[in-house]
Amino acid sequence: MKNETSNWLVTALFLLCHHGLTGQVWRADNGDGTYSNPILYADYSDPDVIRVGDDYYMTASSFNCTPGLPILHSKDLVNWSLINYALPRQYPEEVFDQPQHFKGVWAPCIRYRDGIYYIYYGDPDFGIYQLKAEDPAGEWSEPVLVKPGKGLIDSSPLWDDDGQAYLVHAWAASRVQVNSLLTVHRMNSEGTRVLDRGKHVFDGHDAHPTVEGPKFYKRKGYYYIFAPAGGVATGWQLVLRSRNIYGPYEEKVVLAQGNTAINGPHQGAWVDTPEGTSWFIHFQDVEAYGRIVHLQPVQWVDDWPVIGADPDGDGMGEPVLRHVKPHADTKHLSVSPPESDEFSGGELGLQWQWHANPQLVWSALLPGKDHLRLFALPRSAQFINHWETPNLLLQKFPAPDFTATAKITLEATDADQSGGLLVMGRSYSALQLTKVSDGYVLQQVICEQADKGKPEVVVASRPLREKNLYLRVQVRGPEARCTFSFSTDGQTFEPIGDPFTAVPGGWIGAKVGLFAGKGSGSARGGYLDVDWFRITP
Repeated sequence: MKNETSNWLVTALFLLCHHGLTGQVWRADNGDGTYSNPILYADYSDPDVIRVGDDYYMTASSFNCTPGLPILHSKDLVNWSLINYALPRQYPEEVFDQPQHFKGVWAPCIRYRDGIYYIYYGDPDFGIYQLKAEDPAGEWSEPVLVKPGKGLIDSSPLWDDDGQAYLVHAWAASRVQVNSLLTVHRMNSEGTRVLDRGKHVFDGHDAHPTVEGPKFYKRKGYYYIFAPAGGVATGWQLVLRSRNIYGPYEEKVVLAQGNTAINGPHQGAWVDTPEGTSWFIHFQDVEAYGRIVHLQPVQWVDDWPVIGADPDGDGMGEPVLRHVKPHADTKHLSVSPPESDEFSGGELGLQWQWHANPQLVWSALLPGKDHLRLFALPRSAQFINHWETPNLLLQKFPAPDFTATAKITLEATDADQSGGLLVMGRSYSALQLTKVSDGYVLQQVICEQADKGKPEVVVASRPLREKNLYLRVQVRGPEARCTFSFSTDGQTFEPIGDPFTAVPGGWIGAKVGLFAGKGSGSARGGYLDVDWFRITP
C-alpha cells in the first residue's frame, strides 16, 4: 500500500507538471515536515492572506498587468496553487487598454465576512476599490469605487464587533507630495462607501519613514495595524496597537533583517491556523526576480507579535530560512504556481498576463488546435521599443535558475513580420524571427533603458530558411544573467548573441514570454504559432 501511494503521488505530480497546472523549478516543501524560505520564488508583491476554515487564500499586487489580483490557494501555507484572478480587466478600461507602468493595483487586502470574500485595493490615480465574491475561485464583482481620489493606496478594512466598518490606508507621495501617514475612515456596513473625511492615526516621518501597506486586525481588545516602513528593499515590519481605533497607537518593530541576508523583510499578512498558531507572510525584494514570498512563525509575547526568530530576546525578530511547517502533515501534494503551457486546454494557463487589458484579436486558442496563435498586429509608425506594447504575453520569473523554451512557427504574409521569445523589464532582450524578402532572419535584440525611450539594438543576426524553430533563454541567478540559443530540431541548441542581465519592470520583477508584431507598413495577416512553452531547471 505504501508503494502504491508513492507511485500515485509521483504520477500525479508528473501530470500536473506536464499539463502546466503546477511548476517544477522551485519547491519550498522539503517533504519531511519542514519548509525552506522563500515559499514562492516569484513576484507576488505585497501579499495578503486569510484563512477560511481549513483553506488559505492569498492575493497580491499586480500593478498594470492583466488579468490582475491573482488568487492563490493553499492547505498548509507552504504549497500554493494559482486558481484565479479577481480582476479580469482593469478600470477605467479606456485607460488600461494601454500599458500603465507603475500604476494600477497597489497592495490589495483580502478579507472574509458572512460568507463573502472581499478584496480592497488602492489605485494611486483613481482611489480605493472593493470587489467581492462568494467563491474566490469563481467570478468576482466589478470594482466599486469606495473612496475616489489621488494618492490613496494600500487599503485594509475592519468590521468591528458592533458591525461598524472602518478602512485604513496610506498615501503616495508621487501623487499628493505626502506619504508616511496612515488614515482611518468609517464606512457603511457594506464597506462600499467611506462616510467621513478620515483621521490620521499615525505619522511615520520621525522614526518610520515611508510607512505604508497597513493591515487592520483586532485581537483581545486591541486594534492592530501591521505596516511596513523604511522602504521596499531596506525596511522593517512595524506593528501598532491601541485600545481605541483612532489611537493613540503604541509602536514596535517586530521584524527586521538582523543578521540574515533577507533584506527589507516586511509588508504582508498575519494569519492563524485552526490549531491557533500564528504566522506572517511577507515579501523580500530581489531585483529582477521581483518581490518573493516568505513565511515566518509568530509568537505573541505581552500581546505583541514576535515574527521569525528572536536570538537576543529583544522582541524584534529576524527571518528564518527553514522551519517546521504550520501543518506538518506530508500527505498534501507539493504544488506551486504553473509555469509551462502546452496550449492544449482551450484557455491560456493562469501564469500568463498581458501588459494591458487584453483584446480578443490579440490571440487565439482554437478548438482542436494544440497551439497558441499570436497575431502579428501592426506597431505604430513611431515604434521605438516594446515598453509601450500592450500585447506582450508574459509570466513571472519562477525561480533563481530556470530555462524557458518555446517551439514556434512564424507564418508571415509580408516582410517585417516577426515574433519570438522575450525577457521584459525596464530594459529587455528578445530572440525574434523576422520575415525578410528572401527567407527569414533570427535576431537577438537588446534594449537598454526601454522605459527612457531608448531604441532596440540588434546584437546578433542569423539568416535562416526555416520558419519553424525552438527558441530558448537560460536565466541564472543571483544576477539574472540571460543567455539565448536556438535549435532547428529541438535537440541541439546553438548560442546566439550576447548575455543580458534582466532588470525589473514598473514595480514588478522581470518577466519572460512571447510576442508577435509587424511594421506599420506591412501587409495584413501574419501570426506566430506557439506549439508549447516550457519552463525547466
